[in-house]
Amino acid sequence: MKPPASARKSSRSSVSSKASARAPAKEAGRLVICVRNEGYEASLELRKIYRVVDDAEAEAHRLLRVIDESGDDYLYPSASFLPVVLPSATKRAVLAVA
Repeated sequence: MKPPASARKSSRSSVSSKASARAPAKEAGRLVICVRNEGYEASLELRKIYRVVDDAEAEAHRLLRVIDESGDDYLYPSASFLPVVLPSATKRAVLAVA
């Protein structure tokens, strides 16, 4: 009698441990609202909601990596923004169109 197919399979994972050691891709899931745009009037609109790309090094220097009007992410002073807290469904909808 042949063993079932599941018994013949190796229990070894096909995923390399190197893959899990890689840095995660940039995520833009936090939202902030612009409250100051002095010096950045062409790039930032007051009272507009922007997406933030996580960047711990930038935040250590009091900067936020924000996706601005150009559609690219740039560093801006964190004092120019306040966090936006939205209900989950609303946040998903905002992120889906941004």
